[in-house]
Amino acid sequence: MMFNDQRATQMLRIGQDADFSDSFCEPLALTSAYSFSSAREAAARFGGTEPGNVYSRFTNPTVNTFEQRVAFLEEAEAAVAFASGMAALSAVVMAFAASGCNIVCARDVFGTTLIMLRQHFARYGIEVRVVGMLDYDAWEKAIDSDTCLVIVETPANPMQHVADIARLSRMAHVHGALLLVDSTMLTPILQRPLRQGADLVLHSAGKYMDGHGRCIAGVVCGVDTLMQPLRAVLRSQGACLSPMNAWLLLKSLETLELRMQRISANTLSMARWLDKHPNVAAVFYSGLESHPCHDIACAQQAGFGGVVSFEVGMSQKEAWAVMDALQLISIATNIGDTRSMVTHPASTTHGRWSPEDRMSCGIGDNLLRLSVGLESLADLQQDIDVALKTALDQKSRSLQGCSLLETLE
Repeated sequence: MMFNDQRATQMLRIGQDADFSDSFCEPLALTSAYSFSSAREAAARFGGTEPGNVYSRFTNPTVNTFEQRVAFLEEAEAAVAFASGMAALSAVVMAFAASGCNIVCARDVFGTTLIMLRQHFARYGIEVRVVGMLDYDAWEKAIDSDTCLVIVETPANPMQHVADIARLSRMAHVHGALLLVDSTMLTPILQRPLRQGADLVLHSAGKYMDGHGRCIAGVVCGVDTLMQPLRAVLRSQGACLSPMNAWLLLKSLETLELRMQRISANTLSMARWLDKHPNVAAVFYSGLESHPCHDIACAQQAGFGGVVSFEVGMSQKEAWAVMDALQLISIATNIGDTRSMVTHPASTTHGRWSPEDRMSCGIGDNLLRLSVGLESLADLQQDIDVALKTALDQKSRSLQGCSLLETLE
């Protein structure tokens, strides 16, 4: 069939069959749909009898490449990527939990994790049991024959408690439950939970995997038989990772090892410095020998990560004063960036928790969480030192003023 030489048609079709196979950089497949050679091929792909892309809500070449690389890093058979870490977690629950079963989750987790489990999935007849992360007797009692999932985040955000993955794995498997480990804080560079017996490993990939604060993503790794139910959920749920974010993550994975090693080293030095600072009440970092989880952290990790939490003063007012006095370190509720940032967990990431829940994890009103970046360590320490002294001087002047007023009265 011959078509008239219409410019509109030519403009839309020229170069459509270009070959990008020799591109040195991974091509970015920004497409929602895919072309089929025939109606038969389209039907076969949709029916799953032939391999190939169908629709980018299901699969995408750029996303697939990201999944393959994360699976390799985690020493997993396969991985499934999602639009966010929370989307990944919700997909795990949808794939492996059902009405009548229970989920046993550590209390020491990212704030929204407990909110989602308790307020949303509990409405569908899924019992949520919450236990202290380091109370292994409580784990033993909570996990039973109706447990479908055991969920733990290690190291925990923000107190840096470290769970014994192998021990929890044994407890879960005795009752036929799956162990999900959120390993966001360390990435596969510093921790590989599958080696310790975990069934599923989850990452909020927009943290350290991206490392530049540009995108949001989630990914789950494990054996292929466990990834298939997740893919089925993804196909219907629709929380797919965008190709653009997958491409950004691919570029970031190229420097992940270098960044994690440098950030982890910087943070250990920062924690030791904070531990000796006269204006810091307490420091929480598993790399410190004084941390209650130091031994297990050394046993199952290749480093301690880039987050250190510390207490200043006695109140939220004092903690906020320190934050507001910082000049270099940014106030932001993210972790894993090349740039250092600080947040106040009690009023942000864990602000929707009850005061009782926060205190049970050690998250006080005077706690700050610091995500250490790649800046000069000396510059970061100077910024914190000046901020601590500034906040302390403000408090001291305020107390002196009150004393003077009382004297005059």
